[in-house]
Amino acid sequence: MELDPTRLRIMRLIQAADTDLKNASRTINKNDAYLHQYLYRGTPKVLPEDVREDLAALLGVSPDDLRPEAEGRSRAGPATPPGALGPVQRERFSLSGFVPVTEIDVRASAGPGALQEGLEEAKGTWMFPDPVIRHEFRTRPENLHIITIDGDSMEPLLSTGDRILVDTSQRIPTPPGIFVIWDGMGLVAKRVEHVPHSDPPKVIIKSVNPEYQTYEREAEEVKIVGRVIWAAKRL
Repeated sequence: MELDPTRLRIMRLIQAADTDLKNASRTINKNDAYLHQYLYRGTPKVLPEDVREDLAALLGVSPDDLRPEAEGRSRAGPATPPGALGPVQRERFSLSGFVPVTEIDVRASAGPGALQEGLEEAKGTWMFPDPVIRHEFRTRPENLHIITIDGDSMEPLLSTGDRILVDTSQRIPTPPGIFVIWDGMGLVAKRVEHVPHSDPPKVIIKSVNPEYQTYEREAEEVKIVGRVIWAAKRL
């Protein structure tokens, strides 16, 4: 879902407080996924008063700063003078045209369907220009997740610490490309390509690093999570 001004403000306050959604949820005595569900799934639609007070204390702001915009205006008094921008309006202005993409902790992934089913452990949030997602990546924000590479099997193309953007709507290796797959123990990035005219259908799974073995599997045995469409690395 696209974040409203109140959710955007809460997300940025959490980032500024040098914490994350999981730890913030624990601090306000909620389950680990509470704030992630609130921000990205719309549940609850509005934070209860007691939760708002606890979260405001954690973030060092007034509970009124975390109210939905319309409710905040009714409780806070007169509207912002013409020509001026209130806190929530400034938040909206500064993030106009951007959409959030969740970074997940692959070590906490719940299985091959985690990214599609919202079971992943949120680690952080990245903001991308909406036109880039829709026209350059040619997908929808809800299909995207960022994970961190761990290991050297894809070096020198991808190295430990690199971030990759995974489109979970693309799970068929035609054309071939880099995909995130579930290997039975965790999520890993590999080059996957379909074996032409194979019956039953088979795929070849390759590492870029020549020290790792290339192998072939029946397509139904391979749990493809999504195609890697972008990467970021430190130089």
